[in-house]
Amino acid sequence: MTRRAPWAATGRSLVLVVLWVPCALLTVAALVGLALVFVGAGLPVVAAVLPGVERMARVHRRRAEAALGRAVPLVALRPPDASGPGRLGQVEEDARRMTEEALGRPLGAGEARALTGAEPFRRGWQRLQDVDAWRLLGWLAFAATGGALLSACVVLLAPAAVGALVLAVVLPLAAGLPWGWAAVLAVAGLLGGWAWWRHGDALGRLRAAADAALLAPGRQARLEQRVQDLAASRSQTVDHAAAELRRIERDLHDGAQARLVSLGLTLGMVAELVESDPPAARELLDEARSTTGAALRDLRELVQGIHPPVLADRGLSGAVEALALDLAVPVAVADRLPGRPPAPIESAVYFAVAESLANVVKHASAARVWVRLDAGASSLRVDVGDDGVGGADPARGSGLRGVGARLSAFDGTMVVDSPPGGPTLITLEVPCAWSSPKTSPS
Repeated sequence: MTRRAPWAATGRSLVLVVLWVPCALLTVAALVGLALVFVGAGLPVVAAVLPGVERMARVHRRRAEAALGRAVPLVALRPPDASGPGRLGQVEEDARRMTEEALGRPLGAGEARALTGAEPFRRGWQRLQDVDAWRLLGWLAFAATGGALLSACVVLLAPAAVGALVLAVVLPLAAGLPWGWAAVLAVAGLLGGWAWWRHGDALGRLRAAADAALLAPGRQARLEQRVQDLAASRSQTVDHAAAELRRIERDLHDGAQARLVSLGLTLGMVAELVESDPPAARELLDEARSTTGAALRDLRELVQGIHPPVLADRGLSGAVEALALDLAVPVAVADRLPGRPPAPIESAVYFAVAESLANVVKHASAARVWVRLDAGASSLRVDVGDDGVGGADPARGSGLRGVGARLSAFDGTMVVDSPPGGPTLITLEVPCAWSSPKTSPS
């Protein structure tokens, strides 16, 4: 871990120390609510406190992201009705049924809840059944105790060190403190200043790492998010496949098919003229030959768009090098792959790199581009960077969104780091099982 100056960590820790006040108030309220749950009165308190805890967690999550330099996932409370009706919900249903029988007409759910007054209790009971709510309460306990102490250490180390050094000079002169004790104060001040400078940032990041670990979603929440991601990925994959089929159909209809129809008409005219006008028939044969060549070129381009022959012959590294040779911008390709990935992944990554390079040419105004192919133990990673104007944002263009959608079908990810003014770095990563070590193409 790179050691950084503690100024930023001290500023963040000061904010967290100030935030200790609402965290402490929420902790007291949560403890009171939990203590009163056994008599029922604490359920509305718990229902009211937990949304405030969730909002405070979001604020701390932003501080943790700034300290760690990465995204921090956040546990989220379920909607009030997601946990099922529970016992109080059953009581509410019984009261509604009895009221409907007495009035002779049906009541809405809102009327029944207003009639019984059980809504705050029902929400509190559901919150207590939510595992994520207990995770938030656990984080709140840490933020109000150990987390606050860590942040206070970062904030107080520097002023304590300065104060000790000042007292080491002032007290012997103003109060007659023995110089031996003054030396002890001076050494303590120097040690405190050294500890702040040397370890202040590490202490700040330790607090951020603890917040990130405690605020991370639980196993059930991760599985639910995984199901949602897979559903979205499947939908994108189906849409992409349908779009590709339409593109192939359009290219065949407008390209090779039209040329082959023209070829058939030309050959029919040749058959009519071959005996009566041989020179004209030869000209038509030359035209037919030209049309055949154009149809073959269209078919090659179509195949290139489906699965480039260079990808099948030379693998991902060779195909990316061939892409680089066709660009007007100099492209440096670094290949560190131990072998060839599975063919579907290889094809998806190739087209993702091709789209990324096309975006560079169209939008980046770059003088230099680099592509680095690397492999982890069970993943394929590609970095596409340029020294252009920056400002690339997947939310503003369909090209990068298409790259992300293509990779998501294989559980892959795309991360874009493109500040205004550049440089831009697009990181593509896909889980991958590697084949045997590669050999040089023949």
